[in-house]
Amino acid sequence: MSFDRSLKIAPSILSADFANFGKECEAIEAQGADWVHVDVMDGHFVPNITFGPATCAAIRPHIKGVMDVHLMIAPVDPYIEAFAKAGADVITAHVEAGPHIHRTLQAIRAAGAKAGVALNPGTPASAVEYLLDMVDLVCVMTVNPGFGGQKFIHSQVEKVRQLRQMIGERPIHIEIDGGVDPTTAPLVVEAGADVLVAGSAVFRGGSVTDPTPYGDNMRAIRSACSS
Repeated sequence: MSFDRSLKIAPSILSADFANFGKECEAIEAQGADWVHVDVMDGHFVPNITFGPATCAAIRPHIKGVMDVHLMIAPVDPYIEAFAKAGADVITAHVEAGPHIHRTLQAIRAAGAKAGVALNPGTPASAVEYLLDMVDLVCVMTVNPGFGGQKFIHSQVEKVRQLRQMIGERPIHIEIDGGVDPTTAPLVVEAGADVLVAGSAVFRGGSVTDPTPYGDNMRAIRSACSS
């Protein structure tokens, strides 16, 4: 997994057809997805329950590119090895999920995955200032974590701008998760983001039997960011 700052679309399978995850992953990649984003929720750290390591292991053979696993769980550390063994290329943990995020990031890298750290809307950019030399990705939550389809929180655009300045020339991705569509995507890309997680905005109107809308939706997001 090499680093570059080109714009990447990472559809969240939270909005996919749960009965056809393998085919959905293949479909979004065929339609132009750069990464596949897996939102893991535990019903404790966030008010929803989604997937575990077994799901990641099941869909891994259907993903040719990057499997981006976002752990919205607490505690995190006991599950890192399982998600790494399941094939996660990137494992992202929340700075708010435990008392020792530095140790968590060390464990992710030790397991062989790229290390990501996520910030909830109420958490300032300064929370990761002393972590930047050991992360590969900073995920800015532009909605409160726990559910798909929420409205974009515009105050987070300034946080992205602050992070871009803090990161400087370090090879660190800035990922946006929540409310991404052709209207909001240009705001965060202009501020410095390069990975866009989009769920309903990608999967809307399509299906595994008619995946063309997936590609149309992703192209609309890319086009909005380049205009």
